[in-house]
Amino acid sequence: MSLEDNLSKILIVDFGSQFTQLIARKIREFGIYCEITSHKKIKNHINFHKNIKGIVLSGGPLNVYENNKVKFNSKILKLGIPILGICFGHQIISKELGGRVKNSKYREFGLAEVEEVKKSILTKNFFLKGKNNVWMSHADQVTKLPKNFHVIAKSKNSKLCIIENLEKKFFGIQFHPEVSHTNKGKQILKNFVFSICRIKRNWSSVDQKEKLINEVRNLIGDSKVICALSGGVDSSVVAKLLSNAIGKKLTCIFVNTGLLRKNEEIQVVNTFKKRFKINLIYVNAENIFLKKLKNVTDPEKKRKIIGNLFIKIFEKYAKKIKNVKFLAQGTLYPDLIESKSVTGSQTSKIKSHHNVGGLPKKMNLKLVEPLKYLFKDEVRKLGLELGLNKEIISRHPFPGPGLAIRMPGKITKEKIKILKEADNYFIQSLKNNNLYDKIWQAYAALLPVKTVGVMGDNRTYEYLCLLRAITSEDGMTADFYQFNKSYIQSISNKIVNNIKGINRVVYDITSKPPSTIELE
Repeated sequence: MSLEDNLSKILIVDFGSQFTQLIARKIREFGIYCEITSHKKIKNHINFHKNIKGIVLSGGPLNVYENNKVKFNSKILKLGIPILGICFGHQIISKELGGRVKNSKYREFGLAEVEEVKKSILTKNFFLKGKNNVWMSHADQVTKLPKNFHVIAKSKNSKLCIIENLEKKFFGIQFHPEVSHTNKGKQILKNFVFSICRIKRNWSSVDQKEKLINEVRNLIGDSKVICALSGGVDSSVVAKLLSNAIGKKLTCIFVNTGLLRKNEEIQVVNTFKKRFKINLIYVNAENIFLKKLKNVTDPEKKRKIIGNLFIKIFEKYAKKIKNVKFLAQGTLYPDLIESKSVTGSQTSKIKSHHNVGGLPKKMNLKLVEPLKYLFKDEVRKLGLELGLNKEIISRHPFPGPGLAIRMPGKITKEKIKILKEADNYFIQSLKNNNLYDKIWQAYAALLPVKTVGVMGDNRTYEYLCLLRAITSEDGMTADFYQFNKSYIQSISNKIVNNIKGINRVVYDITSKPPSTIELE
């Protein structure tokens, strides 16, 4: 159990949904503490249920009748605690309480319209004129109501879309209120947390700061820590958090992989060594990384090579510092979700993350990842609480493997130089036009294809540059930013006219899903 055992909380039971962590994020935004546990480990919480004021059952990729895979502990239905089932959670409640779940004749994936059938405390202020658009993702549906349940809303292909047993405070919804695609989805969760569970606000970024500082101190003790510092938001917050917690027992190591943003190594040294007076070792490993990545085109191999080399360099410098036992990293929730399940459930693996998939099986250092259960917006708030300036905190996310995964195909020194310049032009242009803070993440990528162009009277045969800018609340789902035509033309002209090696610019208008934010 966590250090927050004495806090009133919402418990989220994970059945393997890609969106489980979004539920936690939304509830934390309300100022409410919540925890996530695997459906396989719910027994650990039942004996300590006095502080659990509500339970949310997540979605998941399974069928409720796959008894060999679904470990549902029905004791939670007898605790007298309000329960909200989402998608798969809705189906498992129905099945366990005597309803029926069948494979849908027509599957629902994406936006769907739901229609109100009956007023409910769960859906107060959710419907507009009795209707709303929601995000569906299911192939099964509830076809028979459990005893003493009533229908609250229906959709074209799901007649029992929202159901409730008001006496027991059990609720089931077929769609996902936690994703941004569901209109006013947060209202459903807000109604459940405050009106049904009647829990009071007990969580803030200040609480997180003190909690994490204490946890780090207790974990580290008298040992020393090396922090994997990159200069991005995540590693910067980790470095400042550790500095506040353990002071001079922290040594930050900044490895210049040669795959960073333009002049990033200068900014990092000036900020952390000169301004914050943190112990900082600068390692220029540009040539080492470039040599290891020569002729490597597979994106997973790139990640593994970079991750393994990163750790080897840290271990090399760790040997020079006595009593070093820990390696600190800025791993976040989305990193873990897309690499593997945080809770050990059946969440599908999309890609390995630099801080996760790149780790060798045998490490000489233990990991300390104080941000691994936080989302990016929570990390930014924490950074402000720690005294980091807005320029650092507002930086767009940057992947651990750096430009290596924004350069599909072979990595060369020439291509790195071209990409750094293109990315710098794009980012500076966003800032100059007051667009940077409106966008979750933006970058330039260099595609592994050359195209014919004409400059003056000369034929060119140069690389194609892709620009990507997305809006998002959490990084789990995203949409492309809609620039006006004049801006796109302007930045395209600047890149083509000023960077030798690029003669064509395209803009990525794909959302997530189906794509990911990064190219590789």
